[in-house]
Order: sequence, then C-alpha cells, then structure tokens
Amino acid sequence: MSDEPVILYIEDNPDNRKLVSRVLGAEGFTVYTANDGPSGLAFVEETTPDLILVDLQLPDIDGYEVTRTLRQMDRLKNTPIVALTANVLKEDRERSFAAGCDGFIQKPFSVDKLPNQIKNYLSQS
Repeated sequence: MSDEPVILYIEDNPDNRKLVSRVLGAEGFTVYTANDGPSGLAFVEETTPDLILVDLQLPDIDGYEVTRTLRQMDRLKNTPIVALTANVLKEDRERSFAAGCDGFIQKPFSVDKLPNQIKNYLSQS
C-alpha cells in the first residue's frame, strides 16, 4: 500500500481527466478517474479516496447530487470533496457548499497552483 494520497476525480471530459491526472500524478498523488457520477459512486464502494474532486456538470447525475450521495456515506464524512468546475457563479459556489463540498476550484485552473490547493484541502481533513 502506498503512502501517496489517493484522489478520485469525477469528470466527464477526457481532456480534463488526463490533465488533472498528469498534474497531480507528477506531484506524487495517485489519481483515479470516473467519467460520470455512477462510476464515481461505484469506485467509492471499493476504495476510500483521501480526497474527491467532482465536476458539477456531469451527465445523468450532476455533481451536486453525487456530492450529496457521497456525504451520506459514513466512511466519507471526513473526506474532502472539492468542486472542480466551470460553473463559476456565486450561486454555483453556494449550491456546491450546500450539497456538501468542502472547496471550490474554478476552471480553467492553474496547473501550477492545483497541487498546493489539493495539499491544503488534504491537510484540513
């Protein structure tokens, strides 16, 4: 078992999944991806990540509903969930926090800043 933090990134855009995986992987994180809400929820049935990144605009089950579902799982109650999204209105931010997100990172994000942002969220958990 590795000591590297395990990140789950739930995102339907393959380019975004690849970019985040590369950026965080280069910093020593183990990144798993899911291309939609049901896949992300299935992943956490088998593995407990240290942090979950979730896009709010997902097909079928949006990121808000995915976050609410994750928050109902006792073993994930202290796991940071961070919205990584292009939904940048104040209402989107407020809605993400109301759903159970601990943080909010706006797309496009800074590849230079993302690893430290993730480390900060992990240190707060």
